[in-house]
Amino acid sequence: MKTEYKIFGIVTAFLFVACGVYWWWSAQEFNGKPDMVGVIALGLTGLLTLMCGGYFWFVSRRIDPRPEDRDDSEIADGAGEIGFFSPGSYYPFGIAVASVIAGLGLVYKAWWLIALGLIAVLFTTAGLLFEYYTGARKAH
Repeated sequence: MKTEYKIFGIVTAFLFVACGVYWWWSAQEFNGKPDMVGVIALGLTGLLTLMCGGYFWFVSRRIDPRPEDRDDSEIADGAGEIGFFSPGSYYPFGIAVASVIAGLGLVYKAWWLIALGLIAVLFTTAGLLFEYYTGARKAH
C-alpha cells in the first residue's frame, strides 16, 4: 500500500498547486476576480485524493508489506490466489442499469425516477452482497 499512498500524495500535491496557479491565473484574466468554479473543483478534487491517500497510508501502517512494497521481492512472491470473483453474476449489470435510471432522474429532475433508481441500486447491491448466502448459489 506504500506505492498507492505515494502516488496519491503526488497527485494531491499537483492538484493543490494547480488550484493555486488556476486561482492566480484566472484572477489575472478576469480583472481580479478568479473563476471560483474551477478553483473549488480543483480544491475538492485535491481533498478527495488526499482522503484516498490518507486511507492507503493508514492501511499500509497496519499490514505487512506486500511484494509490491518491498525492494528485495521477486516476481514469484506475488504469485498465488488473489481472491474470489463471482464468475457468472448479473448483479453488476443490474447495479449499472439502476445507476443509469437514477442518473436520468437527475438529468430530467424527475424525483420519482431518482427514487426508483436509488431503490433499485440498493436492492441490486444487496443482491450482489448476499448472492452466495441465499438461492441456488448458496454455499452448503
